[in-house]
Amino acid sequence: MKVFISGASGLVGSNCLKHFKEMGVETIGSYFSFETDDTVFFDTLMSEHPMNFDVIDFKPDVIVHCGALTHVDYCETHEEESYEKTVQSTINLIAIAKEINAKMVYLSTDYVFDGKNGPYREDAPVNPLSVYARHKLQAEQMVLAEIPGALVLRVTNVYGNELRGKNFIARIIDQCRNHQKLTLKLPVDQYASPADAWDIARAMYLLLTDGKSGIYHIGGSEYINRVELAQIVLKYFPDAEYELIPMSTAELNQPAARPLLGGFIMDKFLSEYPEFKFGTIDDYMKAEMIREAEEI
Repeated sequence: MKVFISGASGLVGSNCLKHFKEMGVETIGSYFSFETDDTVFFDTLMSEHPMNFDVIDFKPDVIVHCGALTHVDYCETHEEESYEKTVQSTINLIAIAKEINAKMVYLSTDYVFDGKNGPYREDAPVNPLSVYARHKLQAEQMVLAEIPGALVLRVTNVYGNELRGKNFIARIIDQCRNHQKLTLKLPVDQYASPADAWDIARAMYLLLTDGKSGIYHIGGSEYINRVELAQIVLKYFPDAEYELIPMSTAELNQPAARPLLGGFIMDKFLSEYPEFKFGTIDDYMKAEMIREAEEI
């Protein structure tokens, strides 16, 4: 199996690149705006860009699309850019996949649901509330319709190791380690199933090697809100100075609507892989504390 990963310098993409290589899979990962030592340049919006890695010549069996514009509130006020970076980029990769007869994996989100009846199974009715969510749903539906045997993994509240440390948990850890005071105004009524990017990579590898297709929900074993998530992380920094302010989503008045009861029921994946163990935020934090101690 040969794999090309679009967006491999990001959180999920970088973990997939690392895991696939460790499993002996011939894998090439690309970046667009953030270069890393183990990625090549590829602009999904300009397939003919002269600097682009030659995906067609590489002839991957699988194209994994991890790239998208993920700033939900920004998308709400920049609809055209959101479409380009989420939908049009997918259209362009679909064209390449068709030309070389490659399978596709698309990373989607629990934001395709309205959050009234979560957590959700794969066959639950979709009802996106925001520009970002509508574009993610449009892209996942196109992949499933256009590419035989395509795989869609819906994920949410992803955390884990990444070079830039942009994810929510990584930012809290960084501020605590740098002895910066935190002021966290967080929604107490938005629930999800936070997932470690490493678990997503491991799950994706299993699904691909077993030839699975369709939609799978991949999330952690915890179903918590943002306040609870922050509290788990902060307990590992007893000397941290912070102000944690629980608020309702209505009080936050965010530009884009959020699903309140999001997250996943993962019976489908776990029934097929009953021995698979998803990590918890505590597992991740304990590993981080050990890693930090070893570096001192």
